[in-house]
Amino acid sequence: MPAPTPTAGPVPDAPLRAVHLRTLDPVLEHRADGAILVRSARTLPRYHDRLTEALEHWAKVAPDRVFLGQRDAGDDWRTLSYAEVLAQVRRIGAALLRRGLSAERPIVIISGNDIEHALLALAAMYVGIPYAPVSPAYSLMSTDFGKLRMIIDLLTPGLVFAADGLPFGKALYETVPDSIELVVTRNPLGDRPTTLFADLVADPDDAGVDAAHAQVSPDSIAKFLFTSGSTGTPKAVVNTHRMLCANQAMIAAGFAFVEDEPLVVIDWLPWSHTFGSNHNFNMVLVNGGSLYIDDGNPTPPGVPKTVRNLRDIAPTIYFNVPKGYEALLPHLRADEALRRNFFSRLKVMFYAGAGLNQATWDELTRLAIETTGERIIFLSSLGSTETAPLALVLSWDFDRPGNIGLPAPGVELKLVPNEGKLEARLRGPHITPGYWRQDHLTTDAFDDEGFYKLGDALKFVDPDNPGMGLLFDGRIAEDYKLSTGTWVSVGPLRSRFIDHFAPYARDVVLAGADRDDISALVFPDIESCRALAGLGPEATPSAIIDSAPVRATFAALLTSFSAGSAGSSMRVARLLLMAEPPSLDKGEMTDKGSISQRAVLKNRAALVDELYASPLSSRIIR
Repeated sequence: MPAPTPTAGPVPDAPLRAVHLRTLDPVLEHRADGAILVRSARTLPRYHDRLTEALEHWAKVAPDRVFLGQRDAGDDWRTLSYAEVLAQVRRIGAALLRRGLSAERPIVIISGNDIEHALLALAAMYVGIPYAPVSPAYSLMSTDFGKLRMIIDLLTPGLVFAADGLPFGKALYETVPDSIELVVTRNPLGDRPTTLFADLVADPDDAGVDAAHAQVSPDSIAKFLFTSGSTGTPKAVVNTHRMLCANQAMIAAGFAFVEDEPLVVIDWLPWSHTFGSNHNFNMVLVNGGSLYIDDGNPTPPGVPKTVRNLRDIAPTIYFNVPKGYEALLPHLRADEALRRNFFSRLKVMFYAGAGLNQATWDELTRLAIETTGERIIFLSSLGSTETAPLALVLSWDFDRPGNIGLPAPGVELKLVPNEGKLEARLRGPHITPGYWRQDHLTTDAFDDEGFYKLGDALKFVDPDNPGMGLLFDGRIAEDYKLSTGTWVSVGPLRSRFIDHFAPYARDVVLAGADRDDISALVFPDIESCRALAGLGPEATPSAIIDSAPVRATFAALLTSFSAGSAGSSMRVARLLLMAEPPSLDKGEMTDKGSISQRAVLKNRAALVDELYASPLSSRIIR
């Protein structure tokens, strides 16, 4: 079969592949002050008191089923069954108890997803010791280790784990005091005492582990998860067992298919973030599925690894961010064997973290139909690190991207009028009790009724039919007024801009507060622009964005974008292409790749001034 080529126009009709979902049956209450309360009429099902109860259950019910899989040094799949994981977790738990670790001296994990990371995390939760998975970018991409140092100082850990002492050595030396124990899987640090991970699995203590496990309660701290920092310095979000278990019950209340048969998941999403860990990892664990760790990611060097893994493992549900789906498309088009395996038993394509563009949605649907004769449903949700994460969920077939659904059972959503928008606030058993050792931030995060202030604005797909769901309407903190007093809704405008300028714009920051019009600082997709310019690998980003074909294309796209924009709050007057990518250390970019609008505007204030200078510089495109 020849590789399909990208196709425009309507998606062909096809039946939807069967998938078991439940409706959420929203109930609305309109208050006199304009606030709207939304909840599900469905009751939240009973859930575990401790997350690790699921591990014990599946180790008994399906002891030989693969729980975790990962490629080894020889490129073969190394797997552990539920029974094997529980046995190792109990031994590691005994080693952790001997060290006297606690919430005041927790475990910090600075390396990425692997089996040892999972075993250490499960062992810590099993015996009631909090742990904190920290983004590897803070060790491997940062030049000053500022965020990692802040995290170590805030948490005062008793043990720090890294998979490999070589790449993480510099960060460990510069941020972890000598009094804190270091544990590595391989390559211990040469001149500093370092424990090997294998030593943690040595000596059992069944009585001690059982006693500690019995003391773990729903309100025990399972982990500290750090916010991405897109709106400021990362904060340590307390995650209790109640939060994590309740959230899995909320997920299953809409996604009934998770309980019908064992999930098979292959996933790269990092466990230092709530999507990859609380949502995906816990979904596999609680429902007795199999999780294969993808060593790839949506980057030029990472995508081929993901593709190789997807040739081996056929998922039943696939999780990714929109950029990840976009990165997979060329490979799915070109490789029939990959397409057939990927779609063979796939029931759901799930996206979150950002809006999926219509072109990607349509092309994935076409490929699924051409390969299987069936459409495969797209599902999504909305939440945050503080909400464990799922709060709103789309659990029905919808014909276009953007719908984030309705509150899951057990979730109370309050929509509060705020400058012409509806600000979202949430309450329920999945909400964090607060930020660790940052009481002032905790106080600011909740309103006087105990609702967590999410910071997002939402709007109904159809105000006359709330059962159709809600749409993301931007971040409240990012919106601003033009000099005319007109509000600019940054989130929706940003999404529309990126879609229109695809594939040449990777992200955009919108300037214009107290100005007459909107201008844009554009982070281009350098590889797409390189191809557009016809330049080779030796060309610098500056040479690429200064090339005539790139400038002409952006100018034409800006003209057509403005022609389709109604009013000053939706029109971008001019733009400037960024040769320098967003900086992690300066807070312009999170380790997830999200852009902080505020940080970019602050750090690049001179470029904003250039956008509004008279006369305009030659670099400005209009």
